[in-house]
Amino acid sequence: MTEVFFYILEAEGAEALERFACRLTEKAHGEGHRVYVHAADADQVARMDTLLWVFRQGSFVPHCAANDLADDDRLTPVLIGTGAPPAGFDDVLVNIGGDASGFFSRFNRHNEVVAPEAVADARSLYRFYKDRGYALTTHKIAPR
Repeated sequence: MTEVFFYILEAEGAEALERFACRLTEKAHGEGHRVYVHAADADQVARMDTLLWVFRQGSFVPHCAANDLADDDRLTPVLIGTGAPPAGFDDVLVNIGGDASGFFSRFNRHNEVVAPEAVADARSLYRFYKDRGYALTTHKIAPR
């Protein structure tokens, strides 16, 4: 069954959310996981695509946008997109603003990154998962 983790950020703004998502993605990739970063829209996909290359000096997180993934690509470890991920991406989900309700359960681990202004919505989502018996963990993330 999918494990669900909530990361409640105390720092405000899209950049704080996206930078934390980069750190989380880097950690999962470093542990050998294949990661799907689910973004709210194409602009956020583009920002994450750029940010994953530069968010931390010395970091290397190989990735691509879902629109750029070749049909036969089985090697790309990190994918960023707005819709349901393609087959092969079912290990780690990092959700940074999109509705993942249609596919989150196919992942081993679902990470909800929550900005301060989205906490009320996250509470509803938390109840949704809890009512269905998912294992839940919440982490509060202080500003860096």
